[in-house]
Amino acid sequence: MSLKEVIRKYALQNAIKFDGKPNVGAVIGKVLSENSDLKSKTKELAKQIQEEIQKIVKLSVQEMKKELKKLAPELLENKKIVKPRELPDLKNATPGKVVIRFEPSPSGPMHIGHAYVMSLNAEYVRKYKGKLILRIADTNPENIYKPAYELLVEDAQWLTNKLVGETLIQSERLEIYYSYMERLLGLDKAYICTCDTEKFRELIGKKKACPCRDAKDHMGRWKKMFDGFEQGEAVARVKTDINDKNPAMRDFPVFRICESKHPKQGTKYRVWPLMNMAVACDDIENNVTHVIRAKDHADNAKRQEFIYDYLGKKAPEAMFVGRINFEGMPVSASKTRIAIDEKKFTGWDDIRLPFLQALSKRGYVPEAFIHYAIDVGMSLNDKSVKKDEFFKTLNAFNKEMIDPIAYRYFFVWNPVKITIKNAPKQNIELDLHPEQKKKGRNIETKQDFFITQDDFDIIEEGKIYRLMDCLNFEKKKNEFVFHSTDYKIFKESDGRIMHYLPAEETLKVEVLMDDNTIKSGVGELSLKSVKKGQVVQLERFGFCRLELKDKKKNELLFWYGHK
Repeated sequence: MSLKEVIRKYALQNAIKFDGKPNVGAVIGKVLSENSDLKSKTKELAKQIQEEIQKIVKLSVQEMKKELKKLAPELLENKKIVKPRELPDLKNATPGKVVIRFEPSPSGPMHIGHAYVMSLNAEYVRKYKGKLILRIADTNPENIYKPAYELLVEDAQWLTNKLVGETLIQSERLEIYYSYMERLLGLDKAYICTCDTEKFRELIGKKKACPCRDAKDHMGRWKKMFDGFEQGEAVARVKTDINDKNPAMRDFPVFRICESKHPKQGTKYRVWPLMNMAVACDDIENNVTHVIRAKDHADNAKRQEFIYDYLGKKAPEAMFVGRINFEGMPVSASKTRIAIDEKKFTGWDDIRLPFLQALSKRGYVPEAFIHYAIDVGMSLNDKSVKKDEFFKTLNAFNKEMIDPIAYRYFFVWNPVKITIKNAPKQNIELDLHPEQKKKGRNIETKQDFFITQDDFDIIEEGKIYRLMDCLNFEKKKNEFVFHSTDYKIFKESDGRIMHYLPAEETLKVEVLMDDNTIKSGVGELSLKSVKKGQVVQLERFGFCRLELKDKKKNELLFWYGHK
């Protein structure tokens, strides 16, 4: 094998490994490992490698693989999916008996922040063959978005691949919470407080007990919360250590009166549990064994332990994670709802939003979010993640999932029509997938072609250009002229390989981009076989998901995913 061939095979191998972007230094190392006599000529060798790389980068990765298969097939590596690191083992976990719950509030559907924690829950349930419960925390009537009841279930089942074993709605369980409260009152571990909020805060700050603590007939006071006390006049509190070093632990509230109309229950109830009471009761009722919480819920976990202890129950194993601040991405459901109402977004599935309703329509798969969560891991550190950094990582995981199965098609955006004089008629047979699905696409060409405006703008006289797997052409004066069909002839030129379509028969294709703009162009006729919801790779453009299909007009609308 000549030196030029040695250089080319290692440059091709390196380019394939790094998505078409070879590294000169890495190639030098490979060449020298095969021929150490060249060490004294490193500068000259680097120049030769650089010249070869300039030719190689004009090829598509698929063409690089084809050439390397002929030149040095032993260097072709089967690209394996790289799994992120594993999660740490759960404490006191018995396979088959682990029960974990995820508890979002129905202020809107799930976003990427939910996806991180929900994915951790789901992965632990898979690992231990346990049960996953979705519990909708809707005991605060003032912050409920009614469609979220269905959207949250839909998102949870999609994200976990239907792993959710049970869905509970807290507003349907108030009688359960009342019975637990009455048990606490009977054990003298709770009381009804009618103190002014400021007065109570002042007393507790001084480690002094509230006078209501020793009042008589707390069961009567409890019943008066349902019919007697006005909103704001009374709350139920759990008795704790007044001298606790942490003021947040001292006699914390567990029930309040709220007259607001509930979207699901209307005005049926006026006494509502606060989060710590509802969570503790449900975890006991559902035999929850492990809980993953954001670390700013550490105090809440300690509050709930009082309830478990008083009732003679063991608290679930608590695990904490830091918060991820997603910079440049609107993950507040309340603010996003306002923006949707103001027509700034078309809905929760607006392509610009980091909500699962939108991301699933772009072609992201659940496994990508699972891998992202495992990659971040159970870290206690808060972190800020910029939008481009987040999507770079998510896209890499998503590509691992969809690249092996996404069929390839030609799409020419911003098309320009050119005529290549003397071009022969050809029937070009192409693969639907370079590894998984050979053949399956046929493109009939004559002399008229569509190419992208970007490709058209770089054409110069004196260079040979290639329409991929079709023909070579050149520009002479103001004409485009057929040169040859042999790829080897083009390989020695300084031109570029271009994607194209025959001008005679195409489909109208539009792609909704992630900034909500439209890329218009033409697609090959084979796209007719793509089903709605299918993810494909529009070559040189990116992975896209088919959203709409108009058979009568031969028009397709895709949503853009990523490169």
